[in-house]
Amino acid sequence: MPIPNIIAIDGPAASGKSTIGYQLAESLAYLFFDTGLMYRAVTWLALARGIEIADETAVTALAEEVPIEVTPPSQKDGRTCDVTVDDHDITWEIRKPEVEANVSVVSAYPGVRTALTQQQRRIGLRGRVVMVGRDIGTIVLPEADLKIYLDASAEERARRRYTEILGRGGSADFNEILSKVIARDRIDSTRAIAPLKPADDAILLDSDHLNAEQVLQKVKELCLN
Repeated sequence: MPIPNIIAIDGPAASGKSTIGYQLAESLAYLFFDTGLMYRAVTWLALARGIEIADETAVTALAEEVPIEVTPPSQKDGRTCDVTVDDHDITWEIRKPEVEANVSVVSAYPGVRTALTQQQRRIGLRGRVVMVGRDIGTIVLPEADLKIYLDASAEERARRRYTEILGRGGSADFNEILSKVIARDRIDSTRAIAPLKPADDAILLDSDHLNAEQVLQKVKELCLN
């Protein structure tokens, strides 16, 4: 059986889908595409052009009118891909604090989500891609050759995030992280547009009792079976 040309990995926050998706894409020499980058790109565009983030109509128009490109990394500076707008490399600019502070508002706009779904499809349908998000298998690329829904309990996902923060020398409160994870799950799974849920034909992979290496091995096996 040939290796799937289009691979979709969905799952809740902190399920490890970005880490696994990137490692899988690297092993296959595929494009790794975390769709959250596009929402950051639109946020950056709005800020750069002096558009009020609260102006839903204007922000939506940006998402509809401005092509955003996501391509394999051109530089070895830690990036997982290149993000460009009007031939301008904004890969690192979309990581700035002002973008981080506003992207949740932009990503909630229905018109933005609809427009970016089309942009994500444009790139995903080129093939040789591992696309990661919350609605890839259900909305963005329902024709994906392999759909994986990577899950873990809220407690396990909170523990991983807690351990990660401590490992970086930071301080964290486990119960606070857990409450945020549960709240994010509720928002993602109950939103009117593209709610978080497994595609009917997705393969569910519970990573509660698996480390990252074990999850990656299972995903690789799914690509070869």
